[in-house]
Amino acid sequence: MKILSIETSCDETGISLLERPEGSQSLVLLGNALASQIALHAQYGGVFPAMAKRAHAEKIIPLTKECLAQASMLTEQESTLGTDNRETIVSICTHEDEMINEFVTFFNTYEKPDIDYIAVTVGPGLEPALWVGINAAKVLSIVWNIPVIPVNHMEGHVVTAAVSETDKTYTFNDLEFPILALLVSGGHTELVLTKSYGEYEKIGQTRDDATGEAFDKVARMLGLPYPGGPAVSKLAKEFRASGKAQPFDMPRPMLHSQDYDFSFSGLKTAMLYAIRDLTDNHTRELTDEEKSALAAAFEDAAIEVLIKKTAKAAEEFYTQTIIVGGGVSGNTYLKEQLIEYIAKKLPGVAVLFPEPWLATDNAVMIGLAAYARIMNDTFVAQSAETLKANGNLSIAQ
Repeated sequence: MKILSIETSCDETGISLLERPEGSQSLVLLGNALASQIALHAQYGGVFPAMAKRAHAEKIIPLTKECLAQASMLTEQESTLGTDNRETIVSICTHEDEMINEFVTFFNTYEKPDIDYIAVTVGPGLEPALWVGINAAKVLSIVWNIPVIPVNHMEGHVVTAAVSETDKTYTFNDLEFPILALLVSGGHTELVLTKSYGEYEKIGQTRDDATGEAFDKVARMLGLPYPGGPAVSKLAKEFRASGKAQPFDMPRPMLHSQDYDFSFSGLKTAMLYAIRDLTDNHTRELTDEEKSALAAAFEDAAIEVLIKKTAKAAEEFYTQTIIVGGGVSGNTYLKEQLIEYIAKKLPGVAVLFPEPWLATDNAVMIGLAAYARIMNDTFVAQSAETLKANGNLSIAQ
C-alpha cells in the first residue's frame, strides 16, 4: 500500500509518500518534500492567506515531482493528456493559469506512479491555502483514477506522537485507549479525548487566542522576530539560566475553572500593561534584561495552565497516555515541565511528544493519519468532486 499525502493548511507546502510493505504493519517513508513560507511572511509578522495561497500554488507540483523522484517513482514517458482531463484541470484550477500549465506538462511528461491512495488536508486551516492542496488532490485523483482520503489536520498532529520512528520506518505504538491529546499550535489549543483513531471527543479548547498565537503576539510586543514562539522561549531560557529572581507575576487565566477550556487573551493583556508601565507609556525601550524576564514570566504562566489542565483531565478520564501535538509541542520547556509534573502527579502515565520536525506542519503526519483510519476501518474514500475546504473543521465530528 502506498499513500501520497498533501498538506497546505497554512504556511508549509508538504508532499510525502509512505508505503506499507506487504506483511508489515509499519510504514516506510519513501519520499518527503517540504517548502516553508516563514521567510515570506516574517516581514509582516504573520501569515497572509492570499500570499500563502500563491506560494502553495507555485510549489505544489515541483514538490510532488521531488517527492516522487526521491521514491524512484518519477518515470518519464511521453504521453498526450486527453481533452477531457485537460478540461478537468482547467475547471478545477480556476484562476491558477500557471498551475494548469504545470499540471498539463507534468501529465504529458511522466507516467502514473504505483500509488493506492491520495490523502489531503481538508481542514482546519486557512481556506485559500487548503484549496490549493485540495485542488491538486482532485486533479491527481481524477487523472490517475486513485481514491482520495480527506484528512483532518488536527488528527495528523494526534498520530505523530503515537508512532515510533526508526530509519524512516514508522510504527504505531501499542497504546491503551482512551488517550488524552493536548493539541497546541498557532491556531489551536485543545484537549481531545481519543477513543480510537477516528473517534474523538473535544473536552476543552481556547475561548480566544491559541497558545502559539499568544506567543506570536507577545513576541511582537517585545520586538522579537516571527515566528514568535522560538524567540520568546529562547529569551525565557536565558532568563532562567541567569538564576535571577522573577520580578513579574503574570496571571494564570482559567487555571481554577471547573472545565477544560483555556484563555490567553488576559495573559496577553497583562503583558501589554506590564510593558506599558515599564516603559513609562512607551517613552523608552525595554532593556534586554526586562525582555528576557517578561518572556519567562509569560511562558511560565502559559505553560503552567496547559500542564495543570492536562493533568486534571488525564486523572478524571483515567487515561494512561498523554500525547502532545502541534507546533507548540516543540517547546522544550513545555516538554520538560509536563513530563516532570505528570511523573509526580500521575506516576505510570506516559507522556509522548512527536519528533521535533514532525511537530510542525508536514505531509507525513497526513499520510500517517490516513493510514490510521485505514488500519482501524474508520475512513471512507471520497469522490474527488465532493472534496471541500473547511477552515473551521473540528476534530470531533
